[in-house]
Amino acid sequence: MKKISTKITAFIVIATLICACNAVKRVPDGKMLLTKNEITLNDKKITEETIFDQLYQKPNSTFLGYRLRLNLYNLANLNPDSTYQAKFLNHPGKYEKQAKWLSAKQVDRLGQSFFYKGIHNFLTTTGEPPVIIDSVKASKSLLRLKYYYFNKGYFNVKALYNVDTTDVKKARITYAITSGNAFFLDSVKTAISTPVLDSLYKITKANTFIKSGLQYKTEDFENERNRITTNFRNNGAYYFQPNYVTFNIDTIKKANKADITLLINDYSFQQGDSTRTEPFKLYKISDVNIYTDYSSNSNTLNIKDSTVYKNFNLFSQKKLKYKPKAITDAVFITKGSSYADFKTVLTTRYLNNLKIFNYPSIQYEVDKRDTTAQSLIAKVYLTPRKKFSFGTTFDVTHSNIQDFGIGLSVSETIRNVFNGAETLEIAARGNIGASKDLANPRNNFFNVSEYGLDVKLNIPRILLPFNTDRIIPKSMIPSTLITAGFAKQQNIGLDKENFTGGVSYNWTPKINNTARFDLFNTQFVRNLNPRNYFNVYSSSYNALNNLSKQYNTNTTYYDNPVDKNLVIEEGTSGFTKDVLSGNTTFLQPLATADFESIKSIEERRQRLTENDFILATSFTFSKTTKKDLSDNNFYLFKTKIESAGTILSAFAKTTNQKENSNGNYEIFNLEYSEYVKTEFDYIKHWDLSRENIIAFRSFFGIAIPFGNSNYIPFSRSYFSGGSNDNRAWQPYGLGPGSSGALDDFNEANMKIAVSAEYRFKIAGSLKGAVFADAGNIWNVLDNVVDQKSTFTSLNDLKEIALGSGFGLRYDLSFFVIRFDLGFKTYNPANETNRRWFQEYNFSNSVLNFGINYPF
Repeated sequence: MKKISTKITAFIVIATLICACNAVKRVPDGKMLLTKNEITLNDKKITEETIFDQLYQKPNSTFLGYRLRLNLYNLANLNPDSTYQAKFLNHPGKYEKQAKWLSAKQVDRLGQSFFYKGIHNFLTTTGEPPVIIDSVKASKSLLRLKYYYFNKGYFNVKALYNVDTTDVKKARITYAITSGNAFFLDSVKTAISTPVLDSLYKITKANTFIKSGLQYKTEDFENERNRITTNFRNNGAYYFQPNYVTFNIDTIKKANKADITLLINDYSFQQGDSTRTEPFKLYKISDVNIYTDYSSNSNTLNIKDSTVYKNFNLFSQKKLKYKPKAITDAVFITKGSSYADFKTVLTTRYLNNLKIFNYPSIQYEVDKRDTTAQSLIAKVYLTPRKKFSFGTTFDVTHSNIQDFGIGLSVSETIRNVFNGAETLEIAARGNIGASKDLANPRNNFFNVSEYGLDVKLNIPRILLPFNTDRIIPKSMIPSTLITAGFAKQQNIGLDKENFTGGVSYNWTPKINNTARFDLFNTQFVRNLNPRNYFNVYSSSYNALNNLSKQYNTNTTYYDNPVDKNLVIEEGTSGFTKDVLSGNTTFLQPLATADFESIKSIEERRQRLTENDFILATSFTFSKTTKKDLSDNNFYLFKTKIESAGTILSAFAKTTNQKENSNGNYEIFNLEYSEYVKTEFDYIKHWDLSRENIIAFRSFFGIAIPFGNSNYIPFSRSYFSGGSNDNRAWQPYGLGPGSSGALDDFNEANMKIAVSAEYRFKIAGSLKGAVFADAGNIWNVLDNVVDQKSTFTSLNDLKEIALGSGFGLRYDLSFFVIRFDLGFKTYNPANETNRRWFQEYNFSNSVLNFGINYPF
C-alpha cells in the first residue's frame, strides 16, 4: 500500500509541475508564441489539412488540447553542465569536500548522471521548443499558399496575413486569401515534331489528362507529361525524357479560359562542340547478353564459358553454374522486340526475387552493327550471392498461450542447389517458455519446451508435368515451395509430435495482389501423453469430478474415501465408461442433463487427445492498396478456401476400402479429417492526417466437417480473445456462444470478429489508441449439441461479445511495442439483464502486450 501511495504522490507532483509550467517561459521579450493558424478563403474559414501543410510554421503540438511537449521542454534545464559547475563556483571548497569521499573523477561523472543531465536531455528531446512567430516564415507561407491556388487554376489569387495578439507573448496568424475566378481549359492542340511519336500519341490520346472544359490543374499537366513519357519509352523511344514534353498556355484575350498547345520537339544531343537535333527513333533489341558472374570490383570481363539459349547469350568468367532456362525465364527483354521500360523493371524484379543474385544491373548500348542505328544491345549484369549462408536468430516472444518464451533458431541456406536457381533452407529451432494457462503442479517457471526441424525448397517456376504459362505467365513471377517439418513439444500437458509437409504454388496476378495454391498440405499430430488430459484441462476434470460425487459407487475410482476425488486416469476413465455403458448401479438415477454433460466431456477429451491426420488442398488470395510502410490510407482483403480429406475419401470409395466400426475410413490405422473451410478477412485504414488514423477489421471464418469427420481438429478450429482479437478477454477465454468459456481452451468451428481502433499521437514516438472489439465463436454443423455453444439462427448474433478499452504504443521504427487494456462491455455469458457494463472495471480488465499493431 505504501508503494502505491508513493507512486500516486509522484504522479501528482509531476502532473502539477507540468500543468504549472508557463507556456511562454522561453519566449524572448518582444517575441510571440504562435498559438493558432487560421486560413480564410474568400472570407470563409477552411480546415483542409493539405492547405495548412503549406505553412512553414505550425503551433506546438497538443494532447487533448494541452501543450504537453512544450511544457516538458520548459521544465528542462537547457544548460545542465553550467548549472552543475555553478554549484561549486558559488560555494568554494564544496568540490574538494565531495572529492574527498567520492574522488574528483566521480564528482565530474556525477555531473553527467541522469539526475543532473540525463533527465534534462530527455525533456528537451521529448519536448518541443516554443514556436516563435517569424515574419519571414509567414511571408514564405503566404507565397506557398498563392502557389497552391495558382496550381489549382486561380491565376489572379491575392493573399495577406495578420498577426493578432491573444495574450501576453501569445498570438495567432490569420492568412486571408482571395482566389478570384478559376481558369478552364479551352482548346487543346498538339505540335509533335517526330512523326512516329505523333502516331504513338494518337493511339492513346483518349487517355489524356488534358481535356477541354476541365479546370486548370498543374497536377494534370504533370500526370500527362508522365503518361506520354511512359507510353513512348514502352514503345521503343529509348532516348525520350519527360523534359521533352512542354505546354504552351495562352490566356491572352481570354475570359477565365486558356488555350493549350502540347509541344514535343525533336531529339537534341551533343556532338562534339555543337548541339544537333534529329527525329526520335524507335529502337529494337538486337541482342540480350547475360553476364552470370559479374563483379563490380573488376573493370574487365574475362569470359571463359558461354552458351546461347533461345536467342539469349549467357556468359560466365568461370564455368557456367546455372541451367540457362532458370535465368532466361526471369528475363523479359527479348531479341527482336521493341525497347520497353516496363520489361526492364519486370526483369529486375524477377531476378531480384530469385534471391540468388544481388540487385541486378541492366544497361543498353546502341548496336554499332546496325547501319540505321535503331538497335540496342541489352546487357544484364548478375552478381551471385554466396552459395552458402548461415543464419541465427534469438527471440523473446509472447503469444496467445505462451506468456513468455525464449527461442533460438539456426539456419543454413544453399542457393542454386540444383543449378536451376533453387534455394534450399534447412532450419533448426528450439524454444522454452512459461505459460500460466497450463497445469503446473511443480510451479516451474519454464513449463513449455519445443524443438523442431524445417526444410524448405523454393523453385522459381511452377513445378508440374504440364506447361502452365498460359494460365500463370512468367510475368506473374510464379514459384513452387516444397516444405517438410518436424516439431516436438514437451511440457506438463499432453505433449505432441507434429509432422508437416506440403507443396504450394505462389504467384502475383497484379501488383499488390498475391495468390497461393496449396496442392497439398499435410499434417500429422501425435499426442504423446493423452493420459494427462484431465491434469491439463482442469475445468473438465472439475465438472466430471463433481458429477461423480453425486453418482459413483465404485470406491476404487477415488483417491480417498473422504474427499472422493477421481483418480487420473483410472478413476476418470472408469467412471465415464460406467456412465456411457449404462451397466452400473449409481447412488441415484442418472439425470438426462448430467448424462449429456458427461458424454460431452468425453467427446471433447477424445477429440483433443486423438491423433490427427490432415491432408488439405487450399487456395488463398490477397489484395492490398498499401504502397509502403508509411501508407496509412489503404485496404487489405484476404480470402482462403480449404478442403481436407476429400481426395482420400474419393480414393477409399474408388478402391472399395472398408470402413471401421465408426463407419469411417482410415489411413495408417488412423481416421483422417474431412472438412471444408473458408475465411474472409478485410482491413481498412483511414488517414485523418496529423498521425490520426482509424483502423477497421472484419473477419469471418467457418469450417464444416462432413464425410469422415463430425468435428474439426483442434489445430484448424477458431478461438476468441487475446492481444490480436477481442482484447477484453484472455486467449481462448471467450465463447463458444453464451456458454461462458467453461473449458480451459475454448474453441469452435465458426468465428465472427469486428474491430475498430482510433490511433493518435501523444508525444514523439509515443502513440495512443482507443478501441472496440466485437465477436465470438460458435459450433455449427458438428457434434456439439449444447444450445449455448451452437449457432442455429440469426438470433444467436446477440451473443456477439463487445470489448472496449485504450492502449499505448511506442514506435521503434522497425517494430511497435503495444499495451492494451480491455474492458468487458457486453458479455453474452451473463444473464440477459446483466450483460451490459456489469464487468466494466479494472478488476475484470485484461492487460494485453503485443508486438506491432493488432491489425
